[in-house]
Amino acid sequence: MNQILMYFFMAIGLSMDAFSLALAYGVNNPKLKKCLLISTVVGLFHFFMPHIGSKIGILIINNVIINTNIFVSIIFFSLALEMLFNKNEEQNKTIENIFSIILFSFAVSIDSLSVGVALGITKANTFIASLLFSVVSCFFTFLGLLIGKKMSQKFGQTATYIGIIILLFLALKYLF
Repeated sequence: MNQILMYFFMAIGLSMDAFSLALAYGVNNPKLKKCLLISTVVGLFHFFMPHIGSKIGILIINNVIINTNIFVSIIFFSLALEMLFNKNEEQNKTIENIFSIILFSFAVSIDSLSVGVALGITKANTFIASLLFSVVSCFFTFLGLLIGKKMSQKFGQTATYIGIIILLFLALKYLF
């Protein structure tokens, strides 16, 4: 039971990036179907990334030339710039197609890969942990999208700027 509780709190921690970024994207007022799709894909990534991390993560970490935090920072920064330059459009095109949804999901799930490495090293129950990571991240992503959507409806264009600022802070967080 203590181990499941530990996995649950890890899941909450891993889901905060997804929540923050979803909040930023929610200001673009996505339709409910799109919110469900994005949340589901994020949940799937949070399920599979720890498995990948536990199997091959040690090899990746030893051979990756660029630090994963820098990589994620670059993704968040480019998404913020994209939102800034497309702020006058009805919807932001950075999350309109399946490729952008996959990129979004990968960016917010990269931490799960590292956690998967630790789970593999400690011989923890990766399946139970990944299942919790998946469900919690799916929920927080959906919640972030809905809150961002409400902010957009209430605050209009100001909510888009808030979303851009959140993305820039996330980029800086990963950079430093």
